[in-house]
Amino acid sequence: MKAAYINKTGSYDEIQVGELPIPTIKDNEVLVRVHFASVNHVDTFVRAGGFETEMTFPFVIGRDAVGVVQEFGSKVTGFKIGEVVWTNSMGYDGRPGVTSELVTIPSSRLFHAPNVDEKKLIASVHSSATAAIVLNDVFDVKHGGSILIEGAAGHVGTKLVQLSKLLGFTVSTTSNNRDFERLVKLGSSETYDYHEPVGSIEHDFDYIIDTSGKVDLNDNIQRLTLGGQIVLITAPKSNQFTFDVRQFYTNSKAIKGFVISHATLEQIQKASRVLNYWLGKHYLLDDTYEILPLSQAAKAHKMLEEGMDSGKRLLIDLR
Repeated sequence: MKAAYINKTGSYDEIQVGELPIPTIKDNEVLVRVHFASVNHVDTFVRAGGFETEMTFPFVIGRDAVGVVQEFGSKVTGFKIGEVVWTNSMGYDGRPGVTSELVTIPSSRLFHAPNVDEKKLIASVHSSATAAIVLNDVFDVKHGGSILIEGAAGHVGTKLVQLSKLLGFTVSTTSNNRDFERLVKLGSSETYDYHEPVGSIEHDFDYIIDTSGKVDLNDNIQRLTLGGQIVLITAPKSNQFTFDVRQFYTNSKAIKGFVISHATLEQIQKASRVLNYWLGKHYLLDDTYEILPLSQAAKAHKMLEEGMDSGKRLLIDLR
């Protein structure tokens, strides 16, 4: 089978495309013929060695894919040959990646696809799962409240806006002015220019999510209600923040960090149910994308690292 793989960590030039043996199916695994794999920033971190994780070489790259069931192990139930399925937690922590024509996936990490365009689905699931886990598990939101989403026009931001609205939040967002109309359509009640300081907003929020890394942490803390929470899913280039500790702890506020690569299997599975429900109703499908052939897998990594993706999701076509 053809696959994109590396023999050692390093630059995108380490990515090779060639023939590898078809993987052997274990009792609890499903053999999937991949149609499309997405390329995410975390894939570049794993490939470069910046995200330290167990891997066996040659190591197939990529974590998210959609395809059809070809075969399954003796202990697998609930799947049928020919069904469209997706996964979003391969390619790290000892699991091989999915940028190959055939891949074996543990049945616990494989999900039935709703009846939507496969390309739109796999372009969505990485950011949508991040948003679902942040809201449902990291924040542990039951329903409602006020939320400020900073950098809301990005991939994760737009998913946070939609899911927050569906959870009954009053949603406020920061973004470029040109994105205001789109964010209102997705569910934002208040839009603020990200160039303006957060301190200029005249009311506080129960929850704040910074997707940009460009907002001063202390400014965000000042905008939290009593018992309010902040989640960081990125950090500023300086990797440093300062904040008013007394004001923070005397008002029972909380700061949490999250990366989806450390999500538990239970969180991944819970998020898949949320995603499949809303994807099936044609929410969360707002991403633009660019499709590249398998032969250009290295180019896709280069495009992400050098900011040449123009805000599009990059997909690898393996059909």
